[in-house]
Amino acid sequence: MSSTPPARRRRLGLPRRVFSQVLLMQLAIAAGVAVLATGLFLAPLGDQLDDQAMRRALAIAQTTAQQPQVARDLRTTRPAPDGPVQRETERIRKATQAEYVVVMDRQGVRWSHTDPARIGEIVSTDPGQALSGREVMEIDDGTLGRSARGKVPLRDGDGDGDGTIVGAVSVGIAYDSVRARLIHAIPGLFAYAGGALAVGALAAWLISRRVQRQTRDLAFSDIAGLLAEREAMLHGIREGVVALDRGGRMRLLNDEAQRLLGIGAEAVGRSPDEALGAGRTADVLAGRVFGTDLLTVRGQRVLVANRMPTDDGGAVATLRDRTELEQLGRELDSTRGLIDALRAQDHEHANRMHTLLGLLELEMYDDAVEFVGEVVGDHRVTAEQITERINDPLLAALLVGKATVAAERGVALWVSDRTRLPDRLVDPRGLVTIVGNLVDNALDAAAGTPHARVEVELRAQGRSATLRVRDTGPGIPAAHRELVFTAGWSTKEPPAHRQRGIGLSLVRRLAERQGGSATVDEAHGGGAEFTVVLPEALAEPDPEPVRAAPAPATVPATPVNTAAEEESR
Repeated sequence: MSSTPPARRRRLGLPRRVFSQVLLMQLAIAAGVAVLATGLFLAPLGDQLDDQAMRRALAIAQTTAQQPQVARDLRTTRPAPDGPVQRETERIRKATQAEYVVVMDRQGVRWSHTDPARIGEIVSTDPGQALSGREVMEIDDGTLGRSARGKVPLRDGDGDGDGTIVGAVSVGIAYDSVRARLIHAIPGLFAYAGGALAVGALAAWLISRRVQRQTRDLAFSDIAGLLAEREAMLHGIREGVVALDRGGRMRLLNDEAQRLLGIGAEAVGRSPDEALGAGRTADVLAGRVFGTDLLTVRGQRVLVANRMPTDDGGAVATLRDRTELEQLGRELDSTRGLIDALRAQDHEHANRMHTLLGLLELEMYDDAVEFVGEVVGDHRVTAEQITERINDPLLAALLVGKATVAAERGVALWVSDRTRLPDRLVDPRGLVTIVGNLVDNALDAAAGTPHARVEVELRAQGRSATLRVRDTGPGIPAAHRELVFTAGWSTKEPPAHRQRGIGLSLVRRLAERQGGSATVDEAHGGGAEFTVVLPEALAEPDPEPVRAAPAPATVPATPVNTAAEEESR
């Protein structure tokens, strides 16, 4: 068998390329319009020329009938080839270039004619209408062939139209001259039509070339296939895609973009500021923030955005959800901190064991007991102090762990004596995120400073909760106190696995979602003080249960604890 593939037969029909199809269709439209316009112009042109010829014949007949001499000669002479009527009408015919000028009496006898031999004969067409006083315009056949005719009555008088009808005047314009004028007009008309067709063809070619560039010389079937593939791809990928036109309005939002941005299809046709409101996300989509892998926060989601301009002046932005990755990164940081703390605790534990072993070998038993009590008591007191003031287990556990990490980093983590938080949190995980981010930032700022200290204060009043985190770090300049809450803004070097500038932005978003606020100011004595107010952080307290009646006297009495004792518990 031959390895040469069989030649593909070329199918007849329209070409496949958009350029060729558009060009052929526009040429066909232009040619059709030119032919139609020419036909529409020629159709009434013949009627107009006929009407002009008939009106011209009628005007010559009217002028001839107005000559008083013609009526007098008609009454006083006999029809003859050399009679005065014949001479006058021939003069008029030659002057007007009419085909004939015929004067007839009331019996229809010719007194003049182009052919003198026909003088004295009855006219070939019925003169009844003219002899009855009416003027006639018509196209008719006679002895000289087809002609445009005008017939008027001939009156005996001074030409004022009030005399007695003594005959009629008939004037004919050769129909061949009318047809010649029509034929003579056709080449010029075709020339104009051809010029218009040439201009239309040039415009069609230019438009087709533009279409060719814009469609990349693809076929209609290819474009339809690409459109179907685009729809499947945009709605199938797990990345948000936002397309904007040259006016900055969103013209495309795939399903993932709608989910990540929290908007619907009704946002199409609106600008990012109108659809999302003022903020960093709108600035990134609108192109007011430049760069690659730009971080932004939308709701509780951490998004990575990239924006690419398009040739038509618009842009395409892609959005990726990095919320889980950021959470994993923070958990990894916490895990590393705990590992470092455990490593340091292990080293410290070994030192304590050596100290205890030395005390036992020296038979200093009382000192050994006191040393063990102090070591165990410090940790127990720290945990008890936190749990007494903070009744939510998640938040208490977080602060206990942070206290251990802070101690290993040389920072004292204090929980303010004014801290009181009941176990009625509406969103404990949200508050854990807020406290964790603020404490981490405070530890980073205070670490390495003399007398490093971080103080946490949590107070509840009604359903409102107020959080304050103070540190002894360098503080935040007044010019940067709003920028620190912007997604992606940070003065620290980012770790390898993630980017910075997300924590404080999440803190503010979580606070604003509950109708609260997050601010930063200068702490008393230096450093920074972050304040978060959450108006709806706590649920309504449960109604106190109705106490039972006192027991009978025969039942032994149980001691009643005072309020202070209850509080100490």
